[in-house]
Amino acid sequence: MLDAAGVANLGGSEASECAADVVVIGGGPAGATVATLLAQQGRTVQLFEREKFPRFHVGESLIPETYWTLKRLNMLEKMKRSSFVKKRSVQFVSANGKASAPFYFEDNNPHECSQTWQVVRSEFDLLMLNNAREHGVEAHEGARVLDVLFEGDRATGVRVRLEGGETRTVRATVVVDASGQSGMLMNRLKLRTWDPVLNKGAIWTYWEGAHQDTGRDEGATVILQTADRQGWFWYIPLHDNRVSVGIVAPFEYLFKGRGTHEQVYQEEVQKCLGAAERLKGANRVSGYFATRDFSYRCTKVSGPGWVLVGDAFGFLDPLYSSGLLLALKSGEMAADSINEAFQSQDFSEERLGSWGPGLNRGIDRIRRLVCEFYDGFNFGNFVRNYPQLKGRITDLLIGDLFEDKVDEVWAPMESLYEAGKTAPVAWNSGTPEEVAANKLNELYIPAGAMP
Repeated sequence: MLDAAGVANLGGSEASECAADVVVIGGGPAGATVATLLAQQGRTVQLFEREKFPRFHVGESLIPETYWTLKRLNMLEKMKRSSFVKKRSVQFVSANGKASAPFYFEDNNPHECSQTWQVVRSEFDLLMLNNAREHGVEAHEGARVLDVLFEGDRATGVRVRLEGGETRTVRATVVVDASGQSGMLMNRLKLRTWDPVLNKGAIWTYWEGAHQDTGRDEGATVILQTADRQGWFWYIPLHDNRVSVGIVAPFEYLFKGRGTHEQVYQEEVQKCLGAAERLKGANRVSGYFATRDFSYRCTKVSGPGWVLVGDAFGFLDPLYSSGLLLALKSGEMAADSINEAFQSQDFSEERLGSWGPGLNRGIDRIRRLVCEFYDGFNFGNFVRNYPQLKGRITDLLIGDLFEDKVDEVWAPMESLYEAGKTAPVAWNSGTPEEVAANKLNELYIPAGAMP
């Protein structure tokens, strides 16, 4: 991820200038996706990534609908040859320890796309960035974008300091901000809207020798609710006999007036019989990571000459592992609109952002399922009452968010509400200024070994 900085004390060599059709800020999955798809169409693309890959990142679980974007990227064969654990299902364990029947993706759609992967992000992100290079993207690592250049309200390029210290101005017809949660344009243009409902924190670590299912369930993501219903654990099997296990709960509950990250984590494990059982005899192989993950979205995806993708546009609570899908999908949708803009020579906000409403509808659907879970929704109970809709629930879980067919689950879901309960408020229904002022997404990375 990249961020803005002052220019006065840069040091390094004098500025040079060059040009590209498109500049992409950030080399994570969203940036690599949009860059690759544009390069496939013959666009000249320069990508600038602040970090040196491989680097640590959380968000390890793919869901099946990523298949179609990976296919367009020519990534499928690389994924099949990788060591990543194959994922075929997701399962939910309630607060009383009762496990739902697994939601097997291929039962809903007997196609190759229903098998996906659990990935180590340092490896996956490097694979994606090198794939972009193979398609002709000029990707720079260790390159810090200092500023996005504007003429009036139109973005016209970037000023960047390269790894060796050279400061360069790169002119571009379109600038894509894929800089992650630091969000250069999101912050500069004050576009971020904090979600009024989803304010969570997480603590996680990595284990070796923990319980791993076999056969069809080998790579299943398991979501385990704590006994007091205050939070939930993710349990994600990775290759090399490792497992990612994290607790997610309201920020105030998790971090205010409690002990160290280790103390809180261990306390929460003891409140979750399923997690405790799975970790018996396991060895912890990293420190404790922590983050506060306040969900947000920007008020728009584009402006004249610029586009936002991935976390530079929005971040959603990780309950259903939608992060990588939304990164890849936003990159894909943006690339198609940018290519059409070049064909029509129309780089207006409307042309570049024509995909925005569709993306927002998809995020709204998975966000609602997240909010329903936090407000007591039980998958097993729903399927017992509406067995004919198990397929539609599975559609949502695999990431089929952009089809209206999934909307038929909401009315039956509401029919199971207790008296007086209402549907979740919209993401943009308003967060008080005094609350928004105190929101900041932060990541704590411990010293020592990285997964």
